[in-house]
Amino acid sequence: MTTSADTHCPYCALQCAMTLTSPTGLAPASQPGPVPVSAPPAAEHEAPQAPTNVPLTVQGRDFPTNRGGLCRKGWTSPSLLNHAGRITEPLLKGPDGVHRPISWEQALDLAVAAVKDARARHGADAVGVFGGGGLTNEKAYMLGKFARLALGTSRIDYNGRFCMSSAAAAGMRAFGVDRGLPFPLESLDTASTILMLGSNVAETMPPFVQHLKGTRDAGGLIVVDPRRSATAAFTADGGGLHLQPLPGTDLALLLGISHVVIHENLVDTSYLEERTSGYSAVARSVNSFWPERVQSLTGVPAELIRETARRLAAGTRQGGSYILTGRGVEQHVDGTDTATAAINLSLLLGLPGSARSGYGTLTGQGNGQGGREHGQKADQLPGYRKITDPAARAHVAGVWGVPEELIPGPGLPAVQLLQSLGKPDGVRCLFVHASNIAVASPDANAVIQGLRSLDFLMVCDFFMSETAVEADLILPVLQWAEEEGTLTNLEGRVLRRRRALAPPPGARSELWIMARLAEALDAPSTYSEDPETVFEELRLASAGGLADYSGIDYAMLDRGEAAYWPYPAGSTGTPRLFQDAFAHADGKAVMVPVTPRRRRTPAAPPAGDGIAAKTMTLITGRLLEHYQSGAQTRRVPELLAAQPEAQVQIHPAAAASMGITEGALVSVANERGEVVCRAQLSNAIRPETVFLPFHFPELESANRLTEAATDPISGMPEFKFNTVWVRPVAVPLSTNVLQTTEAS
Repeated sequence: MTTSADTHCPYCALQCAMTLTSPTGLAPASQPGPVPVSAPPAAEHEAPQAPTNVPLTVQGRDFPTNRGGLCRKGWTSPSLLNHAGRITEPLLKGPDGVHRPISWEQALDLAVAAVKDARARHGADAVGVFGGGGLTNEKAYMLGKFARLALGTSRIDYNGRFCMSSAAAAGMRAFGVDRGLPFPLESLDTASTILMLGSNVAETMPPFVQHLKGTRDAGGLIVVDPRRSATAAFTADGGGLHLQPLPGTDLALLLGISHVVIHENLVDTSYLEERTSGYSAVARSVNSFWPERVQSLTGVPAELIRETARRLAAGTRQGGSYILTGRGVEQHVDGTDTATAAINLSLLLGLPGSARSGYGTLTGQGNGQGGREHGQKADQLPGYRKITDPAARAHVAGVWGVPEELIPGPGLPAVQLLQSLGKPDGVRCLFVHASNIAVASPDANAVIQGLRSLDFLMVCDFFMSETAVEADLILPVLQWAEEEGTLTNLEGRVLRRRRALAPPPGARSELWIMARLAEALDAPSTYSEDPETVFEELRLASAGGLADYSGIDYAMLDRGEAAYWPYPAGSTGTPRLFQDAFAHADGKAVMVPVTPRRRRTPAAPPAGDGIAAKTMTLITGRLLEHYQSGAQTRRVPELLAAQPEAQVQIHPAAAASMGITEGALVSVANERGEVVCRAQLSNAIRPETVFLPFHFPELESANRLTEAATDPISGMPEFKFNTVWVRPVAVPLSTNVLQTTEAS
């Protein structure tokens, strides 16, 4: 019997629609074997030919975000479902460091004992939880409830702190609410001008570029990136402008563009008067950022700064103008202020809430939007409620059926949480869900040492990730095509994930795991393992909050109805936010003056082995073939073959000055660690800058070098501006310098 399920891709927040078909139905295989899949198509949107004898096939499905297209990650996604490296039974690390199978009963008993021991010896906050933006809404919601009630801890945060936190903080400050795109993605199709800062959608979410075609054809695409990325390349041949600033100077650039808008009288004065507050202070704050000065700070020619401002203003009178930000301008210690500068610019032009213009930020992780709305952030309760708000606490306590005082206060944001691992007053017992923090965290060497200093580490995963390797206990969980649930894409649209096949007999849903552990810990309230039951509770908990899902249910999603939050019961949802008012009490957006801060002076390179090192700026980012820490995509043969290792991108002139040739081994180091990988010479990068992808582990792990300094408002780490010392490695390629991991 053939079984078919309409669902969505497990990777990025574009959440491309797809149909999974299994000719064998939902009966689980007793001994799961590898799942053959077709090779990725030559063109990103061309459907592959279906091979014979394939237990599960994927087909792109027409949907507003992807219109039937998938990227190569989506086409190959089924290959992981019965991968040979799949973990299918609980594993306990022995004294010899080897993980061996144990029963579920033993595993749950060990986890409960570890929690009780940590609480008895060190207090409830000695137990910590680290979640992920890949969890369904149901699991993210339940994880927050489980941590606070069953574990009794405030120490919960998630990897979205590394992705969306600065944009979220800026959005909350300016608009009173944070939804990545406050308009449907299709709105971009008719835009005359789009300013895209710090995002390379052509590689990170390829089907997105369909929505840029009209703007590019009109010559209105403006891309800000220190590299001539695949997205920046779309501006060539009359497609638009590429602004290539020095890393870490995006804030100054935005202030310069705003200066031109104000001083050339391009502002929308009636909009500012009617819909904003704070304009006068912002106008004064940009006075000192005239284009020629900004050119000296950023390296972007003054005339390009002026042209950008003029094109944005002209676009509002034509097909519309949009400003979009991504991690490249947000993953900084001043990321919230940089996103705020982009918002201020959009408000000067009257974009947010307009019928055909807008401002938005591009959510990265599959459920990066929903994952930050319902309680796995250190300072939030479901519905995007503040955990310090008495009314919010009372509402959620009522839904949970517990006294309000039983809900702990705010915890620690991710970087501080990880820095506390193993410390006397820190987290001693840690549960990790849907996150590979050993690779994805800043200052990864220090994080790994923290993991090793814990009394107990439990990781829920379906592969032996680099974090799972460090775990005392690994619990096997479901993959995307084996579960039901909901996710919220980059537009704030709630979507259904549907089960296409049965999981291996030994794997369990995180909902099941939390329910069993809560029961064993005699936790208050209820913990269902049924996703729809959990979603019904989520609806109640979110009702009246900023992210109100109370009017959404599985039945309407299964009918294919579009559901954009806020969606209060009895409403029809909100595809386009801010048309009438912003989410502050007076209905106005708040403009906040911001200014660049002075960065610390980089340390000088140490005296080495006679080979001089050059001080350069490191930026990190993604490759087309890989996703996040690479724990999944490095196990897909087609993707690994295309990008088998990290390479450091370096300008030929800089390489020549150090005697580095194409493919030569290069050391990229600083006071935190060292990466050794091969050189990729490219004119697409600035001469003083190097680029490393962050998908690779061990000696190729870019996050060995990134700093754990954080934005004081959002807690975002400084991923995109780090000083490094670059030099050739005087070791022949035949030696075992590059470390590798299992099918990584």
